[in-house]
Amino acid sequence: LGDKKHLIRLSLFCTSRLENDGLIKEKGCIPEEEQRRIEKVFNELSPPPSIDNIIIGGYFGKQLPTWMMSASMVPLNNLTYIMFVDLACCTQLPDGLCQLPNLQFFKVDRAPCIRRVGAEFLQVAATPFPRLNEMYLLGMVQWEEWEWEEQVQAMPRLEKLMLRKCKLRHIPTGVATNARALKELFLQDIQHLNYLDGFPTVVELTMLRIPDMERITNLPNLQKLTITDCPKLKVLESMPGLDRLILQDYVMEELPEYMRDIKPRHLQLFCRIWLLSSLAAGQSGPEWDKLSHVEHVKAYACDGNNPRKWYVLYTRRDNCKLDSNISSSTVFEGDTMAAEEERQAAAAVASGPGDGNKEQEAYRLQTAI
Repeated sequence: LGDKKHLIRLSLFCTSRLENDGLIKEKGCIPEEEQRRIEKVFNELSPPPSIDNIIIGGYFGKQLPTWMMSASMVPLNNLTYIMFVDLACCTQLPDGLCQLPNLQFFKVDRAPCIRRVGAEFLQVAATPFPRLNEMYLLGMVQWEEWEWEEQVQAMPRLEKLMLRKCKLRHIPTGVATNARALKELFLQDIQHLNYLDGFPTVVELTMLRIPDMERITNLPNLQKLTITDCPKLKVLESMPGLDRLILQDYVMEELPEYMRDIKPRHLQLFCRIWLLSSLAAGQSGPEWDKLSHVEHVKAYACDGNNPRKWYVLYTRRDNCKLDSNISSSTVFEGDTMAAEEERQAAAAVASGPGDGNKEQEAYRLQTAI
């Protein structure tokens, strides 16, 4: 393989050993002898220096190939894109990637045995990950600790970071301090994370189903904020540039108090029909003082598969004009509608945004074939 001097793309696939929940199908079902064998095979599949794109899927060794752990073994100076899917047994991310001079895209999708990303991931290098632009760490369901000290300068060109389905308790200060080009931060299904503070360059922040999140502060350049099902969130502070807030919560019975502390120009709200009816009451309603300062409000409640069946539209500059297709007779039709609303709210919370992506679906199809 190493003699293929013009090879630029390499995909290596094994049959996935993971269930839909991202965990190994049967505990202890992969014999150590089989793991050692696959590690030996992958160690021999060392690509040529010309390689630009690598995808590895379903790999079930405990350690990734040795040629990924040290740039001195194979000078992958042309590598720009690398993706791992379904790493059933790997216990750590490869150390050598940080030295690659042209790596721009790095993605891990489902690695249930990684509990810690330590300092070795950013090991001694002039500037670790000097050109990395996008990083996705997804489905690392047991990941609890990420070590990145503030003084370790790395990822100066990182613009997009996505973390999904893990147990991180905090985002290390090194991210906010050193990833000075970071514009988009996407956090989803992260257990135990209860605050986010001090990301001076982030322009767009998305928070989906962060059950313990309590406060988000010090994002001076934030323009767009999306919050979905973060029931404990109480504090939003120090985001003077906020232009657009998208808030989705089909369980809350009233608008959160932090609406008084922020001044977005645009608010898009997806909520239960009872809360929407309170908004429709306008100045005579209990929620008016929480949204009257917003320039444009678009609020919706769902009906069946239509998430925008009922609406309240409000424009502050147009003499506080409020338009709605909801009325008291619509809301208070009796217990039948209330029960149906609860069912729809539960379904909306459970479904959430889709988790699929094209690369993973392509991989699933390939392994199925």
